[in-house]
Amino acid sequence: MHRGFVELLRSNSDHAKEFQSRFDDVQDSQRPDVVTVCCSDSRVLQDHMWGNDRPGRIFTCSNIGNRVVQRTESGEAVSGDVLYPVEHTGTDTVVVVGHTGCGAVTATYDDLTGGISEPPGIEHCLELLKPRLEAGVESLPADLSRTEAVNRLVEYNVDRQVEFLVESDEIPSAVDVVGVVYDFQDAYSGRRGQVHVVNVDGETDVEALREDHPEIASRVERLWEY
Repeated sequence: MHRGFVELLRSNSDHAKEFQSRFDDVQDSQRPDVVTVCCSDSRVLQDHMWGNDRPGRIFTCSNIGNRVVQRTESGEAVSGDVLYPVEHTGTDTVVVVGHTGCGAVTATYDDLTGGISEPPGIEHCLELLKPRLEAGVESLPADLSRTEAVNRLVEYNVDRQVEFLVESDEIPSAVDVVGVVYDFQDAYSGRRGQVHVVNVDGETDVEALREDHPEIASRVERLWEY
């Protein structure tokens, strides 16, 4: 058996000891406060970034590029894994979590600027991102480094995912939709691993966000105001 998996099982033994009694209140149902849509990048510690150790608190979804859109026979729709907790568990906050150095955003950027070849499954994911990033790529300042360009597009992608949710009839207007970026590349001020709020219900202006939401003002920061 692969050593990495054996180590995971050992860690799970410690987890099981610690959490023995923590499932008592959620064995038969769940009512998470928040659904997060994270990139599935291994560097994004999806529960740990929030300090979460309580089962039933966060409904966590992940995919490459933290996408909220899926294609159906009748057109684009809110992804079922995002919509499920809103529809069925009373969850009233959706958080789209992008991250610096996102590989999916990088691949989409490369595809839009020069073309790349990927296996069909990955190509499908990029095809869901490309329509939302195309205008952002065209608007990038010419003097940016590749790293800077990608991290601005990370924000732009978060904005487009938030926009889709806010404009969707499937998401009730009472549901809060927040866009954030998890930074481990020192792109933002603050420490590595810190979450920066870049969008709330479609609002992206930093000063407006700080004024409207003083309780999170210190976490509001953007790389790109377009």
